[in-house]
Amino acid sequence: MPDRPVVTRIAPSPTGSMHIGTARTALFNWLYARHTGGKFLLRVEDTDRERSTEAAVQVIFDGLSWLGLEADEPAVFQFARADLHRAAVDELLARGKAYRDYMSSEELEAERALARAEGRVVRSPWRDRSPNDAPDRPFAVRLKCPQEGETMIDDQVKGEVRFQNKDLDDLILLRSDGNPTYNLAVVVDDHDMGVTHVIRGDDHLNNAARQTLIYQALGWEVPVWAHLPLIHGPDGTKLSKRHGAQAVSEFDDMGYLPEAMRNYLAKLGWGHGDDEIFSDEQAIAWFDIRDVVGAPARLDWAKLNHLNNHYIRQADVARLVTLTAQIHKSRDWPLRDADLEILARTIPLVRDGAKTTLELADNTLFVLKQRPLELPEKILGLLTEETRARFARLRETLAATPAWTAPELEATLRAFAESEGVGLGKIGPALRGVLSGGSPAPDLAGSLVALGKHESLGRLDDALSHAA
Repeated sequence: MPDRPVVTRIAPSPTGSMHIGTARTALFNWLYARHTGGKFLLRVEDTDRERSTEAAVQVIFDGLSWLGLEADEPAVFQFARADLHRAAVDELLARGKAYRDYMSSEELEAERALARAEGRVVRSPWRDRSPNDAPDRPFAVRLKCPQEGETMIDDQVKGEVRFQNKDLDDLILLRSDGNPTYNLAVVVDDHDMGVTHVIRGDDHLNNAARQTLIYQALGWEVPVWAHLPLIHGPDGTKLSKRHGAQAVSEFDDMGYLPEAMRNYLAKLGWGHGDDEIFSDEQAIAWFDIRDVVGAPARLDWAKLNHLNNHYIRQADVARLVTLTAQIHKSRDWPLRDADLEILARTIPLVRDGAKTTLELADNTLFVLKQRPLELPEKILGLLTEETRARFARLRETLAATPAWTAPELEATLRAFAESEGVGLGKIGPALRGVLSGGSPAPDLAGSLVALGKHESLGRLDDALSHAA
């Protein structure tokens, strides 16, 4: 292939969701285009008119947008290009590279049965018959494939893959209703869009042989092929619903960040040495499609959670406030105007332990509860007469604490426990329960900082009143 700018594309069909495998394919196309200084394009293969609703198409746009994989040009819609597809068929007929097949459905079924019995592919008798003999009935148009030799695919991932031409049937290009077929439309669209590298799942490897023959018949340059292995579940079997989330939107709903997904998906079948965590800029600098491994990758939830936790810890607090607020609202938790400020104060104290933004929301719930808290029976059981008396003294000590900071409060709590002649473990469980209402919370000093002085003392007062 002459040295020309790289153009990659992602060509999903609107099926109602964007599969994680499609997302990884999009990422690899995006990375390779960025790595080479080329272009990344989007084509929506919307020829199935029943499924290609506006909502289904929007799912594709939303999924790519959430992942941060924006195309360099406006999306192309395959259905709108049917005239170009038919023009290519006319060109093939004019070149003698295609023929009209007038077999009726009954004749075709009989030929299929005979072909199965003889262990060969279907061959239409119209391949070599004169068009002058054509009956007055609908016809399909088939590619006149070579019947000898082989078609070789020089795949960037699989290596050389050879197909015997005698095993390739004369594929239909135009159905009898005048609609173009998938393999024809893909070739015409990729050529027209200037696509130089077709990077897609290896379930399309057989199509690459058929599409190569169409390219050659039209006298067009064949693109570079790269077929990616599928993504399997943790048990090594094909990814399915029993393995959990499959769609991009599900990972979003489960609280994963797009930058974590990009990092994780890049590691599914490709990598740079022992690097586990890397930025988009590093991935772009390092990525080469030839480095993709040929074996299927396995979804590893533990690694994804580890990466997501890393990116949560690195994320801007204001962004995490927005995300956690959205989660609380989706759970019908009432948020006051002041709660956003409270979340901003709390998130840095609790995010280190959060694998997802859902867990982050769980870890911030304790500060959003309104007084008086409803304490679980287990916490009420810890509020013995001795504990209430101790908490009354602790309340006065905390009220006199000059600086409401984690180091100061931690020192205050330790000094108080020492003065009481007990360890912090004797005070901690009941105090944590009183402050959090039984919800997840950080360490005691962190909980006090998150709640603020007024709220902390108020919750202590409520608990002492409740217990009395």
